[in-house]
Amino acid sequence: MVRVTNGPATRRRRKRIIKRAKGFYLGRNNLYRQAKVTVLRAERFAYFGRQQKKRLFRSLWITRITAAVRAQGVSYSRFIHGLQKAGIQVNRKELSELAIHDPKLFAEVVAKAKAALA
Repeated sequence: MVRVTNGPATRRRRKRIIKRAKGFYLGRNNLYRQAKVTVLRAERFAYFGRQQKKRLFRSLWITRITAAVRAQGVSYSRFIHGLQKAGIQVNRKELSELAIHDPKLFAEVVAKAKAALA
């Protein structure tokens, strides 16, 4: 009977991990056991980083909107409440882009939000 080993599959699996560990220092990029631990940790950080990125961008947009709205004499929370009352459905990303690239149109939106509050 022929002796069957799992060599090719093992080598493939190890090469995949070593390839993902490219760029790490010392044994972390070429020793399998260290590379495996490091790659798993890096993947965890990458996942959480993608979640944090969403939060960071939202807070950046809110900061930009706040600065633009304060110049118009309204607080951020009152502005958002005014938008809801006026029935204007624009997300924060678009509002921040408007505030930066088209201040006149943004001023009109703020005026409508103010009118809805009064």
